[in-house]
Amino acid sequence: MTIKQVTIFQLDWGQLAPIWHPVVVKVETTTGQAGWGEAGIAYGTGAAGVVATIKELAPRVIGQDPWNTNAIWQDWYEHTFWAKNPGTGMYAAISALDTALWDLKARSIHQPLYQLLGGRLHDRLPAYASHIEYGWGPFSRYVTSPHDFARLAKRAVNEGYSAIKVDPITQERGHAMIANRRLLSPDQLDYYYQRVAAIRHAVGSQVRIIIDCHANLTRRSAQQLIQRLAPLGIDYYEELLPTIDPQQTVQLARITGANLAAGEHLTGPATYLPLIKDVAVIQPDLGTCGGITAALKIAALAAANGTGLQLHVCGGPIATAAALQFEAACSSFLLHEEHEINLKAANYESGRYHYQPQDGQYTVPQRPGIGQELSSTAIARAHVSIIK
Repeated sequence: MTIKQVTIFQLDWGQLAPIWHPVVVKVETTTGQAGWGEAGIAYGTGAAGVVATIKELAPRVIGQDPWNTNAIWQDWYEHTFWAKNPGTGMYAAISALDTALWDLKARSIHQPLYQLLGGRLHDRLPAYASHIEYGWGPFSRYVTSPHDFARLAKRAVNEGYSAIKVDPITQERGHAMIANRRLLSPDQLDYYYQRVAAIRHAVGSQVRIIIDCHANLTRRSAQQLIQRLAPLGIDYYEELLPTIDPQQTVQLARITGANLAAGEHLTGPATYLPLIKDVAVIQPDLGTCGGITAALKIAALAAANGTGLQLHVCGGPIATAAALQFEAACSSFLLHEEHEINLKAANYESGRYHYQPQDGQYTVPQRPGIGQELSSTAIARAHVSIIK
């Protein structure tokens, strides 16, 4: 069995295409086996660049034995030059191809992927409702008032979630973005506090609250926010700072003693080393960290240092399915991210199977491989490139 072609699917979301543009790969072999992977750049800028990078990397796997994932990954690292620098575009391309290879291997032996990762540790995976401030429903709608924050938090809890993540700072009054967060004013701190306090009051003390600031603060403004929200019993704070300078996050953890989470912007196992002992939660994305091969090494670092692992999952059905398989076998697993994008029909209908949590928990899928592939509708609407 050798690899004969790689197909790249640039999914079409119609009117939402400018802001949501998943890139999926399918790796096929001479014996008819196939595996699927997704690049973790469904949002933001850079999808076209990742597609171009996949087109350059794909010929390196044509003719290879897909079981040799370590050798293939090492070839990408050693012989492409730029993989030795943690660039997101390069590693998103590597991640998509690597995940597809692991999916292919598991499918070829008719086993769920978790069996190749050491076996299942968890039958059910607790999930958290991620980013309720985007509307938490079938249509995205930014909310700004504490009343709406509380209303949507209660909706998630009534659906069975026991943990909620929210970004209380992204939108100011009237949907205006604040331009400078070097220091937060008393008015800003009070406004953010009111939003989170409304959630706490609405859901009670037993529901976990996670704060995400999308790397939009500085170390000093992050200290201000942590101090202001301390009475509300925050579970952990995610991506308060850009991790381009990991020492800022390390200093913040040491100064405040708060539980910090970081990692969704990092690529390659070595980039996690400066943070692994000081953060409470590490958050690799299978679509950008280097795929399953890299994530196994990151998970080993987390386990060795007593750090929790919560995958960053914000993508299409391929990304979700791969994450569920990895989490099922991960000893450091904490929670699965159920991003609000998964509530959108255009997203979940791009997968052949529709996995969703029941009462806030996922049952680990038992289909071979990652247990997911693109739907016929998604394939028909996608822009397709084939590398042989």
